[in-house]
Amino acid sequence: MSGSNVGSASTYEAGDQRTQPDSEINKQKEEARFHEGKENAHKANDAKDERSIANKLARESKREEEDGPLDVESIQYKKDATLPARSHGNEPSKGAKIDQELREEEEEILKKKGNFGPAASN
Repeated sequence: MSGSNVGSASTYEAGDQRTQPDSEINKQKEEARFHEGKENAHKANDAKDERSIANKLARESKREEEDGPLDVESIQYKKDATLPARSHGNEPSKGAKIDQELREEEEEILKKKGNFGPAASN
């Protein structure tokens, strides 16, 4: 089948509208394809995964390193939910205030109940 006979060929070309040559555009597309995959797109323990055992072991060792020590701010946040806002000079949100109140109430209740579990028998 032949192309359209309407208008001249220059009507269908976009040469004057492009700021970069096609070769550069294609090169950028190819480079971008390398980064297309989403992180955590595959399940680490998928039985149908075709990764080698060595690759699975390498992934697990990398995973263990990810769970390294927490930074100071995250450790303090576990003690005080209003800390991030106050450290930046802002008033804590209502949710952060409620979280902190609940945390304090639960700590009081646990102190009243006393110790239990394996640590208490020592």
